[in-house]
Amino acid sequence: MTSIARENSVSVTTVQRCLDECSAQFTLSFDSLPEHLAFDEFRGIGRKLHFICQDGEKHTIVVILQNRFKSTIRKYFEQFPETTRKAVKTISTDLNCYYGSLARELFPNAKVVVDRFHMVQMVTRSFTGFRVQFMKEMDKTSREYKLLKSHWKLYLKKYKELEGTHQVYNRSLRAPYTQSQIVSEGLQCDETLENTYNFMQDFMYALKYKDPEKIEELLSGNTRQYCPQLRTTIRSFRRSFRAVLNGAALPFSNGCLEGLNRKIKQIERTAYGYSNFTHLLKRIRLEQNLISLKKSAKRLEAVQHSH
Repeated sequence: MTSIARENSVSVTTVQRCLDECSAQFTLSFDSLPEHLAFDEFRGIGRKLHFICQDGEKHTIVVILQNRFKSTIRKYFEQFPETTRKAVKTISTDLNCYYGSLARELFPNAKVVVDRFHMVQMVTRSFTGFRVQFMKEMDKTSREYKLLKSHWKLYLKKYKELEGTHQVYNRSLRAPYTQSQIVSEGLQCDETLENTYNFMQDFMYALKYKDPEKIEELLSGNTRQYCPQLRTTIRSFRRSFRAVLNGAALPFSNGCLEGLNRKIKQIERTAYGYSNFTHLLKRIRLEQNLISLKKSAKRLEAVQHSH
């Protein structure tokens, strides 16, 4: 703001007033809501978590609230008429303990959709946690330890994407191996580790090919063969069973909102943090408006070139 004021020979207060006038156009009405919403939170003022809601299709911000308390979210959305809230079709969210129940309460006709990225993240973290725990009990000079330690990235890739024909000499194992051979031999170290890996792979491919029936089969089966970390994750999925199946079947997710949260972090980093929530909110709104203006300008330029 100081730089803008200096370049235009005005005071910082004038710049602040202009920013306030620009942000006034983002004042929301309570007449309508997008059919597809995405819920999440981000860390902002004083390291507190703020609730954010975005249009799942147009990727525009619906609202940013000062906290993510149930009462605050409920109070805001109850300002919309019941007919407007009933028109909402989907709510995309992570596995937050109360977002699902709150969405069903406020939007009775909406389907709750658990974000696919968060589901895959939970499953892969469960496998990684058990792999590390299992490695700590092994001799660090053993062949099994080297198989699980040095090539940890291969275990997180989809199995079909691993190189299975071209062998490369491996210095730590002192023999030529393909990527699939390394993973297969590493999993032979423990049956529970192998079962957990197979579940992880089946789950990722079921999400990729949008197969809710396979997801239902995986979550409904016996979990004794898996590691404790994965059993805990499966229990979390079962508590939001229908929302998890919706996440596998429907195309909506929180991906657009995660990208926006990344931009908000960059805004805060550039400003070395904010101490006033209103100023942060105006900066986010202004940035979003600039992005939409740039997109409109590009579309207009493309139309002009086509003519």
